[in-house]
Amino acid sequence: MSQVHAMWRTTTSLPIVGPTLGKTVFSLLFGQKAPYFATVRPRFTVLEPNRAELVVKLRRGVKNHIGTLHAIALCNGLEAAMGALAEVTIPADKRWIPQGMDVRYTAKASSDVTCIAETDPEQWTSDEPALDVRVKGVRDDGTVVIEGVIHLWVTPRKPQG
Repeated sequence: MSQVHAMWRTTTSLPIVGPTLGKTVFSLLFGQKAPYFATVRPRFTVLEPNRAELVVKLRRGVKNHIGTLHAIALCNGLEAAMGALAEVTIPADKRWIPQGMDVRYTAKASSDVTCIAETDPEQWTSDEPALDVRVKGVRDDGTVVIEGVIHLWVTPRKPQG
């Protein structure tokens, strides 16, 4: 189990804290692990192999000139979801690095946005190093505001020694 997955399981299962506050604690800790993600203040709601979801709140610090979530904030949210998904899904003998992102903006992000990253289990066991993570952002009313793919390069981990 990866450090990120262990942190999720620990923070969301603390008996005194509870899962809701535990998810907030995890989100803050994850933001410290990858500080750039903290700029969108992601709030993880789901984290399991092959799926991650987080919410990016519509707030002043991530709004554009028309009052919606700006494009880079949306991309940061998608990348945070993808990174968490990759960490809890990848086999222990492999490593990953992002290679690029292809996204389309499909509607105005005029509310909080749930960023979702998904893969299929067989993608992680393939010998093919190119792995595409499906990503999308969904407004509160269910409208998809951004969708696309984040391209990863997955290779065997070099032996330590």
